Amino acid sequence: LTSLRISSLNCRMKTHSDEKCHVCHLCLKAFRTATVLYKHVNIHTGTRRYKCSDCDMAFMTSGELVRHRRYKHTLEKPYECSMCEYSSVEASKMKRHIRLHTGERPYACDLCSYASRDAFKLKRHKITHSGEKPFECYVCQAKFTQSSTMKVHMLQKHEENVPKYQCPHCGTNISPKSVHLRNLHSYMAEAVKCSYCEAVFHERYALIQHRKTHRNEKRFTCDECSYACKQ
Repeated sequence: LTSLRISSLNCRMKTHSDEKCHVCHLCLKAFRTATVLYKHVNIHTGTRRYKCSDCDMAFMTSGELVRHRRYKHTLEKPYECSMCEYSSVEASKMKRHIRLHTGERPYACDLCSYASRDAFKLKRHKITHSGEKPFECYVCQAKFTQSSTMKVHMLQKHEENVPKYQCPHCGTNISPKSVHLRNLHSYMAEAVKCSYCEAVFHERYALIQHRKTHRNEKRFTCDECSYACKQ
């Protein structure tokens, strides 16, 4: 065997182990297989080979394309909870949902008793131990560990410096960097059911407005007389 073929064979054998011999020439990160390396290089080059057949979107991996099509076109939710009616587009979201039933909190802080169902929430929590303050007020440069704390600071200390404009959907005065549009008016692929009736909504603002219609309902009735109340 030539030295090149021996090297190729050795690398092939290493795919059965944990050794990473496929190295990215742009950032020197190593991977176990050439396929994974190829997908990684796409991140550097921006090559989007996977094109959606229903719109102009294109993606770097087939997985991103599948996820896009489920959210935007087919609305397919292949992952179904065996304990309730919840279903999901992504397996990772289903795993997170199942923990609501099991009570499992696998992401534990190694500095205190905090544990979370979500890796992102644990990462956010750890900032409170490290002392890191990545969120900076652009008016007075005060720094905060949480973005929510910074927003409260902005409203309390610099309300006059926060530019406002009117939400085109509900007329609320909001700042350009507000999450109002994303949180209340963005389309939600997973419909949310009203807790008082069978109605479902794909927009959080519509759900909030709908819930107000139940405000004066006397939903709780006595099974021995005609008495009814709201709570």
